[in-house]
Amino acid sequence: MTDTQNTPMAEAFSLKDLVQYGNGAVVSRTLIKQPTGTMTLFAFDKGQELSEHTAPFDATVQVLEGEVELVIGEKSVRASENQTVIMPANIPHALKAVTRFKMLLTMIRS
Repeated sequence: MTDTQNTPMAEAFSLKDLVQYGNGAVVSRTLIKQPTGTMTLFAFDKGQELSEHTAPFDATVQVLEGEVELVIGEKSVRASENQTVIMPANIPHALKAVTRFKMLLTMIRS
């Protein structure tokens, strides 16, 4: 599920309050989608995962709540609330929710 409607503009807000958990699901909400990049919030229920894939652009995962295990190339990285991981372009990566977790994914395309 993706929602770009009703995103607060020109006001302060809490990122983790803009996306809610779904039982046994991954929920997403796009905040910004431009040709030069995107910012997308995700809420993963415990145990949910994204299978290995690659992206042609660098991206950051900023953990807003909970804990995630990422595999980037051959390296396993755990991250929790207030930590950020940079995923380099063209390197296979996957992730799994160790606990329920929320993240902001920022991808820069140029």
